Amino acid sequence: MSSMITAVAAFLTDALIGDPRSKFHPVVLIGNLISLLEKNLRRDNDSPSQKIFKGGILVAAVVATSFVVGYGIEFLSKQIPSLTAQIFIQALTLSFMISPRSLSEAAHEIYQLLETENLAEARRKVGWIVGRDTQNLNESEVARATIETVAENTVDGIISPLFYFAIGGLPLAVAYRAINTMDSMLGYKNEKYLHFGRVAARLDDVANFVPARLTAILFLGATAILGLDVRNAFNMMKRDASKHPSPNGGWAEATVAGALNIRLGGTNYYFGQPHFRAYMGDPNEILEAAHILGTIRLMYTATIEFLICALLIA
Repeated sequence: MSSMITAVAAFLTDALIGDPRSKFHPVVLIGNLISLLEKNLRRDNDSPSQKIFKGGILVAAVVATSFVVGYGIEFLSKQIPSLTAQIFIQALTLSFMISPRSLSEAAHEIYQLLETENLAEARRKVGWIVGRDTQNLNESEVARATIETVAENTVDGIISPLFYFAIGGLPLAVAYRAINTMDSMLGYKNEKYLHFGRVAARLDDVANFVPARLTAILFLGATAILGLDVRNAFNMMKRDASKHPSPNGGWAEATVAGALNIRLGGTNYYFGQPHFRAYMGDPNEILEAAHILGTIRLMYTATIEFLICALLIA
């Protein structure tokens, strides 16, 4: 029970103070470790098999280090006689592993820019949270990019770390955050990382397999709670989730698209090159800025659902 009280406290901590920007932030430190190991391991002239092997060494080292650090924080906190102090230390650490407030703030800022017709700045800001080219997006495409990011990051930025904390405490939560950070830094299908980042990308797929589907279920519950179209959300989840190029990304996006009666997916540009991503949902409504707010509400409601369910199970 105390572990799930810690999870609730972490969520409230994030809601109250957000994610501080600091070079000492745990995720920044994980990123620094990944960069250091990459600098010492990756060589452009290595064979594909050598790159995969060395990428696997990096993954093993980062995951093991993160797990040990998480275990150390948890172990040391439990040596403190005060249960309140134990919960505070663990909740503060866990709050660094989740990002509902920062995700919400970024999306809400883009919503406000679109509402005030500041499309140029909205394009610039959405470029901070997506990997695609944004300089030529129209209002609907900016909104789509934002909604897709919030939906997908509900999985790896919120539900996954909370899920792994629920089953394995801080060690698994920190290890998961390391896995996800490696995927975001190395999991690209380009010449530089196609082989070196393969183990990181595959491990991230495995780690998010259960949480992605759990998030879709939570989104269905959130859809019902918020009075949105739960039947369409369920139908779109069944029909479109498997169409996403990622084995996990479609579960959140398709369910959100159905809940809001919009269509996600379509053509995105990366470094000037077009890439078509399968459609998620049907365009029953014109996709606009207001749908960003609906996605934020779904994100928060799904998160609170998870915490309540975890508390009841505990």
